[in-house]
Amino acid sequence: MQPGARTPAPEPLVLVQDLANTVDLEMERDQLRSPGDLADFAAVHRLRLTFTAEDLVEILEFREALRDVCQAHTGVEVPAASGVVLDRLLAQAPLRLVLGTDGSAVVQPAAELIGVSALTARMAADIAAAVVDGTWPRLKACGADTCRWVYYDRSPAGRSRWCTMAICGSRNKMRQYRART
Repeated sequence: MQPGARTPAPEPLVLVQDLANTVDLEMERDQLRSPGDLADFAAVHRLRLTFTAEDLVEILEFREALRDVCQAHTGVEVPAASGVVLDRLLAQAPLRLVLGTDGSAVVQPAAELIGVSALTARMAADIAAAVVDGTWPRLKACGADTCRWVYYDRSPAGRSRWCTMAICGSRNKMRQYRART
């Protein structure tokens, strides 16, 4: 379910959006509490992977760093610590270029990857495809610190800042109004 009845992100960004939204900050609910939860999440996305407790910690770090990158799409700078996490985990998730007999080209995760490396490589390939088709900058994190829900901005100008104006946008406007009065 997306806030404000938003339409989910298009392929290839569904996996990235779904991972980022496995935690609800306002309700303090995290869907990824165990390696089994992470394996179940991957299975929903047609990935048969197993994970360790260490993998879970790394994916949770990756999730938060991805949310920071999505928030950067609204004009906020990515924290240096998130850049370090992304560099470390993506370096362990190599991609390869596959050329088709029809001349097509696609970036795919290296075949031998397992666990966290396989999952992060899949998301890296999906992000690369989204960069090519121009959809990547529209995957954004809500500007409310208590929310940070990752949504796909379908507004014509692409300047949305809130997961939904009815909730987070309205709260922000009310805070600004109270600060002025």
